[in-house]
Amino acid sequence: MAGQEIREILSVSALNERIKALLEGGFALVWVEGEVSNLRRPASGHLYFILKDAKSQIRAVVFRNPFAQRGWGRPAGFALEEGMSVVCRARLTVYPPRGDYQLIIDAVEPKGLGALQKAFEQLKARLAAEGLFEPDRKRPLPYLPSAIGVVTSPTGAVIRDILTVTGRRFPSVNILIAPVRVQGTEAPAEIIRAIGDLQVAGGVDVIILARGGGSLEDLAPFNDEGVARAIARSSIPVISAVGHETDFTIADFTADLRAATPSAAAELAVPLRAELAETVETLRLRLFQRRRLAAERLRLRVTELAGRLRDPKRRLADIRIALDDAMERIRLALHHLRQVRRQEWITLAVRLEHRDPRTRIAEECRLADSLGLKLRTAWEREEGLRRNRLRSAAALLDSLSPLAVLNRGYGITRRLPDGLILRRAASVRVGDRIAVRLAAGTLHADITDTFEGEPNGQGEV
Repeated sequence: MAGQEIREILSVSALNERIKALLEGGFALVWVEGEVSNLRRPASGHLYFILKDAKSQIRAVVFRNPFAQRGWGRPAGFALEEGMSVVCRARLTVYPPRGDYQLIIDAVEPKGLGALQKAFEQLKARLAAEGLFEPDRKRPLPYLPSAIGVVTSPTGAVIRDILTVTGRRFPSVNILIAPVRVQGTEAPAEIIRAIGDLQVAGGVDVIILARGGGSLEDLAPFNDEGVARAIARSSIPVISAVGHETDFTIADFTADLRAATPSAAAELAVPLRAELAETVETLRLRLFQRRRLAAERLRLRVTELAGRLRDPKRRLADIRIALDDAMERIRLALHHLRQVRRQEWITLAVRLEHRDPRTRIAEECRLADSLGLKLRTAWEREEGLRRNRLRSAAALLDSLSPLAVLNRGYGITRRLPDGLILRRAASVRVGDRIAVRLAAGTLHADITDTFEGEPNGQGEV
């Protein structure tokens, strides 16, 4: 159809559908490398981003179901990050509603670094940030465990090496094997379950998590986040013995102790019985020597004390003599005390007799009678003096009394109604009413006339 004019008129939707069919038919499956940009993780669980290089870019999407089928997004897989260089296997398609073409990715891995290695680095960094690798949470191993729990494959050479080493070093120690797969996708769940079962088995003092060497893919179950957290939750110390000495797994960092090999783990878990027996014998000899020395010191101490110990009869005789002496001194002291108290009593009786209250009361009564007589004499004298003064004052008062003047024919005139005492005729007017106080009685009169000057007996009232 190249170079031919298309007469058919297409709608935008129809055109996009034809373009989609051409792209999906021409690019059934492609491998593309580029840098992740504008990464988005919506609630749907899909991943949307732009895959770009120095000159161009294309939209890309990773749907949730393909990731779930291959382990994407699970702890064992790596997580896409902004700016990461990746290689993708994808189908090219068109999204008709917008006319955008994009890549639908079904496989992706970091460029230059395997997906398992990237997942290992990411999980290691995340668990380290949570503190699961901190030395202060590591627990010491018991010196002599009563039982050892071994989480490993029951058919490999690892369990034989562990049994051989423990049988050589301490044959009587109990070994409890928790058989698990140590490779494959089902291995992590079995390892987690085995560690949990050993927690409740009872009597297990230490756990060995063991596997032989292998590739990073073979050791993937021991780089599982769930296994790491099961080790961290364990109430029993865990020794990680996974791979060879140069192999490191997440389990190694999380465990309480890392052993270079499973055989080394068995050597760390139990001591040599011969060395322990030698140590016990050495301690027994040291204990015997110390007990012998202690007994010798006690014997010498007893001998020394026996030499210092006196005959108890002599001690009792001394005590009897001291007791008799004390009793005599007490008797003499009591006799002397009685004499002193008797003399004090006599002295107090004499003093009391001199201070007899009856004699003092009689003297006080005589004094009271004398003072009473003096008081009556002074009162009578004072009474006579006051009576004489009263008579003199009464006579003087009587001579000065206005009533005595009235008896001589005088009167006291007052103006009515205000009661003003009149001394001048000008103080009243004709018609005013007056009251005249006499020696016996009072007169009321009306003023008919007034005059100034000496009275001549002719005025009228």
